[in-house]
Amino acid sequence: MAHKTLKSGYAELSERLNRFPQGAPVSELLFKILKVLFNEREAALVSQLPIKPFKAEKAAAVWKLELNAARKILDHLADRGLLVDLEEKGETFYVLPPPMAGFFEFSLMRIRSDIDQKYLSELFYQYLNVEEDFVRELFVQGETQLGRTFVHEPALSTDNALYVLDYERATEVIRTASHMAVGLCYCRHKMEHLGKACKAPLDICMTFNTTAASLIKHNIARSVEAEEGLDLLRQAYEYDLVQFGENVREQVNFICNCCSCCCEAMIAARRFAFLNPVHTTNFLPEIKPEECTLCGKCVNVCPVQALSLVSANDPQDKKKRVVRLQEKLCLGCGLCVRACSDKRIVLKSRPQRVITPRDGTHRAVVMALERGQLQNLIFDNRLLWNHRALAAVLGVILKFPPLKKVLVSRQLKSRYLEALLQRLDV
Repeated sequence: MAHKTLKSGYAELSERLNRFPQGAPVSELLFKILKVLFNEREAALVSQLPIKPFKAEKAAAVWKLELNAARKILDHLADRGLLVDLEEKGETFYVLPPPMAGFFEFSLMRIRSDIDQKYLSELFYQYLNVEEDFVRELFVQGETQLGRTFVHEPALSTDNALYVLDYERATEVIRTASHMAVGLCYCRHKMEHLGKACKAPLDICMTFNTTAASLIKHNIARSVEAEEGLDLLRQAYEYDLVQFGENVREQVNFICNCCSCCCEAMIAARRFAFLNPVHTTNFLPEIKPEECTLCGKCVNVCPVQALSLVSANDPQDKKKRVVRLQEKLCLGCGLCVRACSDKRIVLKSRPQRVITPRDGTHRAVVMALERGQLQNLIFDNRLLWNHRALAAVLGVILKFPPLKKVLVSRQLKSRYLEALLQRLDV
């Protein structure tokens, strides 16, 4: 009976997690991961929490507990990175982050003894790197993805720099963040426990703004000033790491410095390349064939194998080779430009600019719409949203083009929203 109760609690929690646009496919491995991170009672309680930020008073009402008891549970969960607590105008709000980018990473962003991190790393590896369901769900469902690539700024020419907007620069995210924190790279920390980590630095995972403030408060990551953040970015450049960050223009919450061998984003970018699992920069490399020495450095550094040395198909010289770029695979990171010591590669603008959602609300709504989960964002049966949150979501919806509004209406089957959309189009 106890086993049945335990499994039922984790089943409810997994159902709650899958109300996010990026969820966690149910499997025995997922239940094992959740059992490491949550106890039976916590799983049952967290499964009842709303999607949007809430106060301790609301959790107490949902859980039917005294306020102090509810707040103690919430703070204990935040201490372990399972909840994020946000400060706004002197009030504390809590939110359950998605598994990724979220509490999966937070569990390995510091060294801790309250859980078996080696065992957890083995579970993560099997769930994310061996089984494909989670990575496929996270990275290839819909057109709008969780993360995007930042351009390798040292690779930019003077002309390129004119076309790079502030939100496309990792340096600008670092300089303008209200808070910045650095913790262990989840991916390489996981692989270190498996004896498979590369030599890229561990203490280089960057979080910003409200998320960083919470992680700093609970000693999950350490606070750094902008200057140290820029130094760490330069270190990432030296190790040929790709900057993979939150796919928003405003209030970016994370930038990972990814290696090609350990990091899930780069692995997904190779495994599901033609499904565009990671949003690219607005650049592509251009190789000067008449000057290329065929040294292969650009091919070796490419994190997604978009470059290769192939036959030139020259009937006069059957051994002649050229560097070929597969544009559909290319992230536009610019690492190949840095790798080419002879300066035979430059960046050029893509024919069409890549669209980046304005903020987290915008991205969440579009992702939910594309994945058929918009109703979960707007109508949260566990908790009613306040008017401001609902207005933010509807504000994004009302800016959709007509075809997407039709999709919204079909998914929600809401007479109120349908009338609102129709009235706006008159």
